[in-house]
Amino acid sequence: MNDVIIAILRSGTPLVYVTLAGVIAQRAGVWNLGLEGLMIIGACATILGIMLTQSYAAAIVIAIAMCVIASVLSWFVIEKLKANPIIAGLGLTGLGIGGTALAVESIFGSQATVTAPFGAPKLGAAFGAYGVLSIFVAAMPFVVFALWLLLKRSRFGLQLSASGEHPFAARGVGIQPVRMRLIALSIGGILCAIGGAELATGSLQFFAQGMTAGRGFMAFAAVIFGAAHPIGATAAALFFAIAGALGIRAQLMFGDKVPHDLLQALPYLATVFGVWLSGKLGGAKTAGSFGELKDQ
Repeated sequence: MNDVIIAILRSGTPLVYVTLAGVIAQRAGVWNLGLEGLMIIGACATILGIMLTQSYAAAIVIAIAMCVIASVLSWFVIEKLKANPIIAGLGLTGLGIGGTALAVESIFGSQATVTAPFGAPKLGAAFGAYGVLSIFVAAMPFVVFALWLLLKRSRFGLQLSASGEHPFAARGVGIQPVRMRLIALSIGGILCAIGGAELATGSLQFFAQGMTAGRGFMAFAAVIFGAAHPIGATAAALFFAIAGALGIRAQLMFGDKVPHDLLQALPYLATVFGVWLSGKLGGAKTAGSFGELKDQ
């Protein structure tokens, strides 16, 4: 049983962090389709940072800086250059995937897997069987709760929601929606950097091309499935992680009795089911988008 829970936490934690980035962006009125790109930038920057600095703290700072810069770039392209937000988000994903491949090839001369000498700090023997988990796993519930407090119980959260749902009314009371969206995307960049770092160094110690494997899009689906609520979206992300863990467990139990590709597809099938169910139940409200606010 412990093995299953550990597998769920390992696969679900990076997904939760990136999902929270999508939640705060959606609250500001941005459907962030660049989560996949930000996540892979965070994973690559963490591994390269470890190799270049031999310090995990410095590597995390580098990853956060890169993801925040990419988020600000996305905001600039959409807000200042008036690009379509959906296309801009997909462009950010393409930039992340292609940019990390170029960075690895430029530094190491090939696109082979890059292995770091060490990974994220672990909880340690004091936590028993769960000591193999990283500190990011332990911090995840507190981050979810903190974001819930920020969005639901703070003045900033009310201003952010007003900027996304009623931007013109928000402007009438002195709130600057453009500034709030920049802050939201920057915070999202930090969360995506942590999610990418956990993916690459939580239970692994390497970066490989395409290692995010669509997790950013799964996180986006979790935002929709969870109605853009921090706790609801987190539950949706963990639901997808459970589907993935069950798929791995089924491979071990049934071997060749069930098609391997079908078991690998379980988390993605769960994602499609979640989006379909969200549509039936109403899903997340469509907040104001950059495309609707070009005159601000």
